[in-house]
Amino acid sequence: MPDSTNASALPGLGGAEGMSISAERRLGDRIARSIYQDPDYLDDPLLVDYLQALWQPLLGAARARGDVPPELAERMAWELMISRERTVNAFALPGGYLGVNLGLLAVTERPEEVASVLAHELSHVSQRHIARLMTREERMAPWMMGAMILGALAAGSNPQVASAAIAGGTAVAAQSQLNFSRDMEREADRVGFGVLSGAGFDGQGFVTMFDKLQQAARLNDDGSFPYLRSHPLSGERIADMRARLPQGPVATAPATDPVTASSPAAPAGVVGLKLDLPGFGPGGTSLPAVAGRPGPSVAVHALMSSRARVLAENGPDRMRGWLQIGQGPNATPGERYAAALSASRLGQRDRALELAQKLRDTVTPDARFVADALMLELLLSPATTPATPAQTTLLAELRDRSLGSASRAGVMLGAQAAIASGEPQRAVGRLQSWVVLQPRDALAWQTLARAYQAQGQSLRAVRAEAEARAAQLDYAGAVDRFRAAQSLPAAQRNADSMELAIVDSRRRDVEALLRESVLEEEASKR
Repeated sequence: MPDSTNASALPGLGGAEGMSISAERRLGDRIARSIYQDPDYLDDPLLVDYLQALWQPLLGAARARGDVPPELAERMAWELMISRERTVNAFALPGGYLGVNLGLLAVTERPEEVASVLAHELSHVSQRHIARLMTREERMAPWMMGAMILGALAAGSNPQVASAAIAGGTAVAAQSQLNFSRDMEREADRVGFGVLSGAGFDGQGFVTMFDKLQQAARLNDDGSFPYLRSHPLSGERIADMRARLPQGPVATAPATDPVTASSPAAPAGVVGLKLDLPGFGPGGTSLPAVAGRPGPSVAVHALMSSRARVLAENGPDRMRGWLQIGQGPNATPGERYAAALSASRLGQRDRALELAQKLRDTVTPDARFVADALMLELLLSPATTPATPAQTTLLAELRDRSLGSASRAGVMLGAQAAIASGEPQRAVGRLQSWVVLQPRDALAWQTLARAYQAQGQSLRAVRAEAEARAAQLDYAGAVDRFRAAQSLPAAQRNADSMELAIVDSRRRDVEALLRESVLEEEASKR
């Protein structure tokens, strides 16, 4: 049986000569800028925290194994991006950006299944497969760039477009090559399995995820699984993953909601690569890990999978169905979570609150914080009647607990609750310390702008809006907001001379970035 711990020492496919890490990162930034502006881009703090709890141990393992050398760790973005699409897909982009569709989270039953996909995509990046493809097909680079951008924005919306998406731009010009080559897929499997097991995840996640994809390929080809097109499965790949598993009895993923099989929670710990990533950084923790393995528990995954399923749905019919199922006496926590969120989206706030409370009363301790976050989210939703004293008390309790949290979801929800309850100064205090550690957290800056506005601090509010634009690489929009801050009435500008000086300095910094990006854009068209 192959030794997965030494997988990184096995022969690779060669280097990525011809495209530097800097060039790949610049291309990735250009594509990411477009994705941030796409309506399907989703920054959901709870789902981001969940994915980061899987992602960070994988990054740490990849670095420890030597798959991600220091230069690559420092110069790549290593950023996860979520798409609202309900198709089952994940994709690697140039420069260390990775995309995950809500549909992938919705169909998985265990966290290690999601982790296996992330490990595979991480390995495409760490082995520089995208750079190799672009170097090999240099004459097709414009096609590839266009296909990557279009695929990132349209994957799932149009299966025919998605089939040629993301790093597989060569498929546009050469039907014989399906995105990543088969050799690259095998290498990403091999390296990814080593990363997954090296991070402490159960390698069975690779096998069960492959089984799901293979079954989907047999049962339908309606475009719901574009991941199968960009990452074609083969019997050889599946057999290789099975051979890498330790000998002995192997647990299989349950066919029903696995919440009842969860383990007690252990203290949270940050494992892996320490990078300045939105939603995860110095002093921050992710979702609590289960004793004996990294990442969130199966119970937490069940709730996050339900959340992804509902957020990916636009039509009311399925949400009504989930609402009906979740109100049953034998509803699982995952079904009850889906019902509560569906009720809220259907405008049935009181019913949503009732279901959320039932969830809080029945969920396992390790997933209680997810139920609490849902309750706070629902309490902050628009109401047609005044809040009851009990609801006001509960909102204050959850707000205070969230503001003291180290998780991104807790901080964002707590800050929103502080603003809603007339205490914007508490939101300002928490968010100011957060953005110092997470300067590229656009949602934090946007929430901080709302808090400043509630305090009547217009200059700081507009500057925070500018920082939110800059965090998403929209340098032109950021410069416009910085200039708007400098154009405020003199009384508002002069009341905060130190902030005005920061605005001036940051405007010049971002203007330099804008000029650089414009020059790069012009050079790419020559």
